[in-house]
Amino acid sequence: MTFIAFASDSDSTLKIDSPDWLQVNLGLFGGLALFLAGLQLLSEGMKKAAGQAMTTVLAKLTTNRFMGAVTGAFVTGILNSSTVTTLLVVGFISGGMMTLAQSVGVIMGANIGSTVTAQLLAFDLAAYSLGPVAIGFFMLFTAKSDKVKYYGMMIMGLGLLFYGMGLMSEAMVPLRSYEPFIEILKELEHPLAGILAGAVFTAIVQSSAATVGIAIAMASEGLLGLSAGIALALGANIGTAVTTAIMGVLSSKSVDAVRASVVHVSFNVVGVLIWLPFIGVLVDIAVWLSPSSPELEGMARAASDVPRQIANANTFFNIINTVIFIGFTTWFARMAEWLIADKAPKKGIIIEPKYLDENLLITPNIALQQVRLELARMGNITMEMLRDIAPAFKNNDMQQVKEIARRYDEINILEAEILKYMALLRKTTLSDEDSLEFQSIMMAVDNFESMAELIESNLATLAERVSTLDTRSSEKTRTMMIDVYNSVLTSVEHTVQAVKEKDELAAESVLMLKDPIRQQSELITARKAERLENDDSAYLTLVRIEMSFVENMRHIYSLSRRIAKAVLPSAIAQRE
Repeated sequence: MTFIAFASDSDSTLKIDSPDWLQVNLGLFGGLALFLAGLQLLSEGMKKAAGQAMTTVLAKLTTNRFMGAVTGAFVTGILNSSTVTTLLVVGFISGGMMTLAQSVGVIMGANIGSTVTAQLLAFDLAAYSLGPVAIGFFMLFTAKSDKVKYYGMMIMGLGLLFYGMGLMSEAMVPLRSYEPFIEILKELEHPLAGILAGAVFTAIVQSSAATVGIAIAMASEGLLGLSAGIALALGANIGTAVTTAIMGVLSSKSVDAVRASVVHVSFNVVGVLIWLPFIGVLVDIAVWLSPSSPELEGMARAASDVPRQIANANTFFNIINTVIFIGFTTWFARMAEWLIADKAPKKGIIIEPKYLDENLLITPNIALQQVRLELARMGNITMEMLRDIAPAFKNNDMQQVKEIARRYDEINILEAEILKYMALLRKTTLSDEDSLEFQSIMMAVDNFESMAELIESNLATLAERVSTLDTRSSEKTRTMMIDVYNSVLTSVEHTVQAVKEKDELAAESVLMLKDPIRQQSELITARKAERLENDDSAYLTLVRIEMSFVENMRHIYSLSRRIAKAVLPSAIAQRE
């Protein structure tokens, strides 16, 4: 298809009564649909190709507000989505890897990174757009490697992005000389009207890139002036933040997610309000920053220069706002915490998930990270149950036995919630790496539940039986049993750390306890075998309880070992 670049100046002076609205609407909405589809493909390909790497970058390079802003801009520019960056940030806050104050800098930087798409759109590449569509399609549907498929998605998405832009631009050609439409555009020259229009349209299509893209497409046809284009771009900044905030408030169970949205909205709204009286200054700066075409005149020059000027104004606006507000990150965080209080515990609820947020399912690797945090929480409860069993045996503390039973109810609830969330996650598109992690987490959920069941059903029952006996273990036997108990407790502690942080050193330390625990168990068995000549029935009952205790300890360690091996690379795990 051949795109009409520009009508001649003489053509633009001809007035038409009414354009062919069917063709105009087909071009505009069809182009917008292709544009949004391309944007989705590009973003999805970026997330899958670089999502895990970007997660690591964000986690390691946000030690202060300035690095947070730079990292937020970089990650958003790569992932092509400030929403994804915000979701990453929420995951880090929930996991205790980042404070809300640290996240503010990242969110500010994400606004800068989100302008990369607008800078790309300012290039007039519609005539060449079908090339990337064809190349990307070929890579996506013929490649065997996931990485190549992801790059194919990105290339095809980029092509569709420009192809949609071209369709929208071509559809607007008849509107150049349609007076009612020109009068509407003149209204957008008023800053408030332009900002409102940009915010509303962005809220409808849920993409600030689409709003800025349409502004650039209109400018490329000479339909939109620079001040109106800038007003639309400013409105788009508000629209994307407000939409994200409303979605967060309505659907998110995470207080951190809502607070991050509040920070995003307040930063963008305050930034726009500050610049509202100075849009004329922003126009002058955009003209000064951008290349010009002095060889052209009139509408042709405007069509050539204004698209880049809009993109540059959008980038400059977000950079300057970040520079202005970077010193107030703590203030923004405190304001969000004041506006959005911590949720009060629900009455009658034993326990509920803390990290499982369905909004995160759009980024499977982040959702898996949140499941891992919930799994570690489940592991911590199991570890506390194992700790509570010691005073139950030592002091005949039956209150601890009741506490263990209560905590086992918590384990069952969390297991059910995690599995429900994993079922939703399974319906998304998982990479090979994510699929392996999915399987690892499913196995760990089952093993932690089995571990908790052993403690609640077997060990707690043994503690109750011990409390009814008059006979007690000897000092030496107690010492030996404490040794094996402490080793197993250590293995569970390291397992929980390995699961939560994907800590391979912690996982290896669990595997290294195999021989010490086996040796400790065998020593106890040998000691009991030597003393079986005592035919006292109470003593024999105690021996059976002690041996059952040791056997359960070894079983718990075996479950810990299985979980730890899943954290390690397969080459290392197979050697153990």
